[in-house]
Amino acid sequence: EVKDTFVKRSQILKEIRNFLDGREFMEVETPMLVANAGGAAARPFTTHYNALDENINLRISLELYLKRLIVGGMERVYEIGRVFRNEGVDTKHNPEFTLMELYQAYTDYYGMMELAESMYRTVCEKVNGTTKIEFDGVEIDLSKPFERITMLDAVKKYTGVDFTQIKTDEEAKAVAKEHHVEFEERHKRGDILNLFFDEFVEEKLIQPTFVMDHPVEISPLTKKKPENPDYTERFELYITGREMCNAYSELNDPIVQRQRFEQQAKERELGDDEAYMIDEEFMSALETGMPPTGGLGIGIDRLCMLLTDTTTIRDVLLFPTMK
Repeated sequence: EVKDTFVKRSQILKEIRNFLDGREFMEVETPMLVANAGGAAARPFTTHYNALDENINLRISLELYLKRLIVGGMERVYEIGRVFRNEGVDTKHNPEFTLMELYQAYTDYYGMMELAESMYRTVCEKVNGTTKIEFDGVEIDLSKPFERITMLDAVKKYTGVDFTQIKTDEEAKAVAKEHHVEFEERHKRGDILNLFFDEFVEEKLIQPTFVMDHPVEISPLTKKKPENPDYTERFELYITGREMCNAYSELNDPIVQRQRFEQQAKERELGDDEAYMIDEEFMSALETGMPPTGGLGIGIDRLCMLLTDTTTIRDVLLFPTMK
């Protein structure tokens, strides 16, 4: 049974590559040892480079290098590789894991939704011979169109709290206290909306669901929605109560991006050691000019868990951190 799982894992990776090759994506490799570990909210592992006598990090994401390739004229790129996050180990997390990120010029998060849905459906059918799978005793149907719901509507649906009526950070904190949602003093309204989602909604999203339009506070690399600038053109896909992928219309305005990075730097000073740091090389690339771009990240290990009916991440890793 264990061997079968890893045979299937190999097939999943092959079919992802086949799918992306069919859409004219190019597979690339970017550095694992980086001066600035950006592109995600996580603590990096730090090491020392003796030859240059400087501290460097293991990457936590693939994002900032792949976007630089988009700036350089490579219009469809992807990478499947290990990333490293200095955090706890549980049934869904391992400190090193396999991430697939892709970027496509001249599209947006709706284009990424179509791509993600098609990829999940295609890979499942190729590997399992069907688009219906059983996970932990529940049938998951990947053949139907995936549900789409905004984070605002999802929180309202499952908690009755309507964040469109909550205008200030203070009101949001008061509602959080009423519902026993723990928050930090630095958190803003958008952060608290996200905490409500994590607490009350995530585990209920069993069938494939795109949760869209995240608050700007938690999406520092994402374009704002023009008609509602408190929210961004971002989605996450949830299946079996787990986040399966994260995607957005990439922020390509260097002036706004610098403002977002500066805001993140303030968050770091206020005690958020997972906040992003300003990456000047990435900023230089953005200032050269990045076309409108859609980006998508998929945790390969969680996809393997889904398609092999495995409830703990260590069972789809040949050599997990925790045996």
